[in-house]
Amino acid sequence: MTEIPPEFDRRMLEALICPRSQTVLQYDAERQELISTTANLAYPIRNGIPVMLEDEARVLD
Repeated sequence: MTEIPPEFDRRMLEALICPRSQTVLQYDAERQELISTTANLAYPIRNGIPVMLEDEARVLD
């Protein structure tokens, strides 16, 4: 049986900023990531919790 991950609380997005660029983030629901276009990084959301560590972030193409 596949477990469905918890939904990300979009209200949390208002309080989060990119640790590198200090700018607002965009929520990508399909990929479960928070996107920083300024820093060119995508921070993963795991089990409904944003992982805001640069070494865990994916570099955007």
